[in-house]
Amino acid sequence: MTVLLAASAWVSLSSACRTCSEWQTVIRRHHRQPEATVNWDNCYPTNWRTDHWELAKAYMPRGQGKLKGADQCDASALLNLINYCDCFRSVDPKVVREVIRYRNELMHSCELRVKDEWMTHFQNALTRLMRQFSNVQQMAEVGKQIEEMLSVDLSICVSGLDFSDSAVMDGLECDSVSQLEPSPDLISQWEAELLQERLQELLHAADHDTQDTEQLKSLSSFLQANRDLGERFSAELQAIDSLQAKE
Repeated sequence: MTVLLAASAWVSLSSACRTCSEWQTVIRRHHRQPEATVNWDNCYPTNWRTDHWELAKAYMPRGQGKLKGADQCDASALLNLINYCDCFRSVDPKVVREVIRYRNELMHSCELRVKDEWMTHFQNALTRLMRQFSNVQQMAEVGKQIEEMLSVDLSICVSGLDFSDSAVMDGLECDSVSQLEPSPDLISQWEAELLQERLQELLHAADHDTQDTEQLKSLSSFLQANRDLGERFSAELQAIDSLQAKE
């Protein structure tokens, strides 16, 4: 049913009535880059008059059609909304684009590995973005949560050694680990969430972008090489296989 509704929305925009055409004009008028591609298939035009969220989704990356509110959006969707819609004219777009750049650098890395210097720059960029919303009451608490998350020491301490290697490793001590050291389960959860977001993003884009297809192949190989990840993301791997079969 959802697919049929989305298809119906797209057909209605292909031969838009006068009212929908006027809405499209208004949406483009509020776009900071009016000539950029607008993802009309994110929207249900019949709801434009009554649901502001259907308007917001026009400024987001494709694949947001099923989302019904901000709490269902990933970081990419919300950052693009703030970047492109001039309803956020009080926010400096350069600050938003800086955060988007760092976010993309992380999500486009198959290993999801960054250096300490990169994390420092990323944290500074997030701080500058939060200052743009200093008038929002909840932002102070959000800022504390982000600072706490980024201050966690993610160093992994090996607590046991193989006795066969003890002669080589004799005298080696683990690096100091913060008292806020997260549990292995929590680290796995964060990694899985990042992988899930990146896989969904690539699957949405693969039909139109060869580069994304190549990144999917690389990520698929990585998942298949790790049995536990392969089992957890079996549905995504099947979707990747289906895309490759069409090539």
